[in-house]
Amino acid sequence: MTRFEKLFEKFDAADCVLITSDINRRYFTGMKSSAGVVVAFPEKAYLLIDFRYIEKARATVKDAEVIEMKKLYPQINELFSRHGAKTVAIESETMTVKELNAYEHFFKDITFVTNDALSNAISDLRMVKDAEEIECIRKAQRIAEKALDELMGFIKVGVTEREIALELNRLMFAYGAEDLSFDTIVLSGANTSMPHGVPSDKKVESGEFVLMDFGAVYNGYHSDMTRTVCVGEPTDEMRKVYDIVLTAQNRAIEAAKAGILGCDLDKISRDIIEQNGYGSCFGHSLGHGVGMEIHEKPNASPNYKLPLGAGAVVTVEPGIYIAGKFGVRIEDFVILTENGCENLTKTAKNLISL
Repeated sequence: MTRFEKLFEKFDAADCVLITSDINRRYFTGMKSSAGVVVAFPEKAYLLIDFRYIEKARATVKDAEVIEMKKLYPQINELFSRHGAKTVAIESETMTVKELNAYEHFFKDITFVTNDALSNAISDLRMVKDAEEIECIRKAQRIAEKALDELMGFIKVGVTEREIALELNRLMFAYGAEDLSFDTIVLSGANTSMPHGVPSDKKVESGEFVLMDFGAVYNGYHSDMTRTVCVGEPTDEMRKVYDIVLTAQNRAIEAAKAGILGCDLDKISRDIIEQNGYGSCFGHSLGHGVGMEIHEKPNASPNYKLPLGAGAVVTVEPGIYIAGKFGVRIEDFVILTENGCENLTKTAKNLISL
């Protein structure tokens, strides 16, 4: 069954759907591009794309007929007429008001479905990863892990956060990354208390934590991991906090499986951190979905009251951040199954002293 067929099994609120976002267009057609429109009906889908991409599209696009885009609105109108479409759904999450106004101005006889139904249906579809998607995510993770392994010899007293981040990025690209999952985070010392701090020219000093949050993209799919290491010997407090975070993470991974509510998975880690007196130092969610975007559904957060489904890929990343002193975050990501989960992250999690 194609992804278009799966979509129309979930979505029947319109005769036709317009898919204009770059990521969803790639999800359905298998081709990366910065332009193009998918016009899909229950019986057939089309990709309209301009001359710059037409040769590649004809060679790579799956499950949709490729049409060279010359006059977009008249070409779309012809497809609407051919398939008898009267109602058309748009992606509420990504289409701008200006774009919608243009469509409504040109297609006066069409009723546009502008609610969240289509975006929600696509998000639900993308939550469940198939074997091909899992393999891409796995390859992205192996690239990131290989880069981290080599990076360990680079981290030492005197190098800056920015230098470590640049070297980590270089290694991920050298080992086959298509892109970075997000701007790589490398922090040291007191800066590690900022969960999403930005690498600076601060130099690593002996006895400091170095926190690295990073990921690689392979064939459109992201990886995501965080490791916190120490340069030199950590203090007793640093060891204690690290052990609490590791315990909180391991307990959540042990409990992760299809059917658990996102809020309940979050609570497992959060309770451990709170019981050890650091509840106010864990201010973000336990995890989020990962796929063609670095943050997508589902979530493992206090406010996510829905069950996590089999085939979802979710991060497990508890942290403790003590302002002005240090922070620790340990992040893996897992595939949920009916009986538990598979941890896609293979890098060791014991506290490493470099």
